[in-house]
Amino acid sequence: MVQATGRAAPPVGSAARGLVAIVGFLVAVEVASGVLQGYYTPIFSDIADHLSIADGDVNWFEAAQLIVSALLVPPLARLGDLVGHKRVLVLSTAVTAAGSWVLVVAPGFETFLVGWALQGAYVVWLPLEIAIVHRRTAGTGQQALLTRRSAAVLVGALELSVIVGALTSGALVEATSMTFLLALPAIVVTAVLVVIWFGVEDVPGEATGGYDWGGLVLVTTAVGLVMGGLVCIRVLGPGSVAPWLLVVLGLLALVPFARYEARHPEPMVDVRLLATPGQWPVQVTAFLFGISVLGAQIPLSTFARTDPDAAGYGLGADAAFVSTLIGVYVVFLAVGAFTLPLTSRLFGPRGALVVAALLVAVGYGLWLLLHDSTGQALLNMAVAGLGSGALVAALPATAAAAAPPDRTGFATGMTNATKTIGGAIASSVFAICLASTGSIGDPTEGHAPLSGYLTVWAICSVAALVAALALLVMPREATSRPVGV
Repeated sequence: MVQATGRAAPPVGSAARGLVAIVGFLVAVEVASGVLQGYYTPIFSDIADHLSIADGDVNWFEAAQLIVSALLVPPLARLGDLVGHKRVLVLSTAVTAAGSWVLVVAPGFETFLVGWALQGAYVVWLPLEIAIVHRRTAGTGQQALLTRRSAAVLVGALELSVIVGALTSGALVEATSMTFLLALPAIVVTAVLVVIWFGVEDVPGEATGGYDWGGLVLVTTAVGLVMGGLVCIRVLGPGSVAPWLLVVLGLLALVPFARYEARHPEPMVDVRLLATPGQWPVQVTAFLFGISVLGAQIPLSTFARTDPDAAGYGLGADAAFVSTLIGVYVVFLAVGAFTLPLTSRLFGPRGALVVAALLVAVGYGLWLLLHDSTGQALLNMAVAGLGSGALVAALPATAAAAAPPDRTGFATGMTNATKTIGGAIASSVFAICLASTGSIGDPTEGHAPLSGYLTVWAICSVAALVAALALLVMPREATSRPVGV
């Protein structure tokens, strides 16, 4: 059995024996990712006090990291295919560690913002890990199956670590200094850098050709304009002309970018691959999934904190219950990820994706009817969490299964890039939906209309339903065939 590049596939026995060890080391990476994603959320107000800024200014951290994440994924994924996925994993982890240490020593808001943006390099970790596993299992005859199972383990570890990170920071915030508190994630990421260096094998990349600098400039310009415009919409409001002009210019820039990449022999973004029947439904699903998994978190939090006696709706919850709500959601994310092999066996790989998308649609659809009590909120988030966890694990694995061996890093990376862009767009749209005398970032200044929240949940539900329809178009064999055979 020979891969597409002409290299002999590794023996089945050696691939299987080494897989457990490699996944074990990669689990450590996802533990660090989970810490980064869960650790800071409970202490945002304390960070604002530490930096002497308003709570609303914390939104700048999210905006900066989303922009950096969206811009970094395509070039780093392509670089992984060229020079080897481990090397780029080391590079991105080093950048993330540097950003984490900047947070520890940052003297003010501007420096902290730079560190927070640099931390966005972690977004490429999971796609690179899936590419490493996919490469390691070549020649086993069960490449797609083993990749899905490994992805389930990695995402399960990620979600459980989110909970651990949130609980840890919440428990320590009153007992120690902010400097020590911020140093803990930096220590974790630095330790993981050592784990990757010594624990993950260094395999050369399979892609050929040079680096597409022209494509990098064009994609950076297009994505940067769109993301910058969306951030400006949140800051200046939907009535300002300048932000919309940036968005339009960014969308127009996609036209020459697509034409250039379609002609390029070794493109930064392989638009021809993305247009194939096995890829476009996955990437569309990732984009639509980003609307809920990234864009709806702040509206859910502000709804839960809203006092029903003052606004006529809301749960009147304190910060502790919001943490509980997030915790329940994350637990079911982990359950959805861990049970992906079972659902894939029951419904088939494509069917498992469709069921997951439908669960997300149902979960957010339930909010339209059930939003008057904490029990209803927990039920809604549990249902949505099951589907979301399965999608987080399955989308990069499915993209890898439908890509040639020299494009696995690109295909898996694009699922995160499109998800991030979907979340950024949704974040701005939802801010408009909830616009009132108050602020989406600081609900104490006023209350959005209930109709705004209903619109948010409806958009999330419809987006997930459209994703399920797109997945039904995907060929069955695209989710299960051994790649490069």
